[in-house]
Amino acid sequence: MGQKTNPIVNRLGIIIGWQSSWCNNYKDRIQEDFKVRRYLEARLPKGIISRVIIERTLKFITVTIRTSRPALVIGKGGDEVETVRKELKKLTKKEIHINISEVKRPELDAPLVAKNLVKQLENRVSYKKIIKLSIISAMRMNAQGIKIQISGRLNGSEMARCESYKEGRISLGTFRADVDYHVAVAHTVYGSIGIKVWIMKGEIYGKRELSPLLGIKKKQRGNRNIHRKKK
Repeated sequence: MGQKTNPIVNRLGIIIGWQSSWCNNYKDRIQEDFKVRRYLEARLPKGIISRVIIERTLKFITVTIRTSRPALVIGKGGDEVETVRKELKKLTKKEIHINISEVKRPELDAPLVAKNLVKQLENRVSYKKIIKLSIISAMRMNAQGIKIQISGRLNGSEMARCESYKEGRISLGTFRADVDYHVAVAHTVYGSIGIKVWIMKGEIYGKRELSPLLGIKKKQRGNRNIHRKKK
């Protein structure tokens, strides 16, 4: 089962929290979430957004943007983030609060790794070279394992194929394993190329405070890391 299921969805409520928090009016809420995420992906520079976490209250919406380049999101004197807030307010017709959370180690963040691979593939860089560099960077940052799968017309070949590259261990069937996962698509001149990235950061023991930020407090084997939202 672990080989066939999204690793993040498989761990929801166990070691990982939800990326959207609301409990009623499912149809309107999910459409609104989709519009907010699509707008932010188009409005902000490509490849710098890891995840967008949306939390709702009765009076306002809190949008937390996890990014590796917070300066680009905030802008000079906060002008950029204020413009984004006003445009989101027009889009949703609700009061918007925006938080910026910095990703300290982008080499261990699956969405950022996948988006970086997409960007370089669209610039016609050799896929083998960039995949090997991504694996080396992740293992150098003490990842316990990383797996990258790429499929499509690789290097413009006539026959589409699928290739996988792996180093270390990826415990997909273990619920306490902290596995990050993302799927991305590179649109090249010779067709679309799909990319899947799995990164295992460690194992979590004991109780963990669930958070939409994929766990603000967590225990890993041998050490304890605490990540806080950037105010």
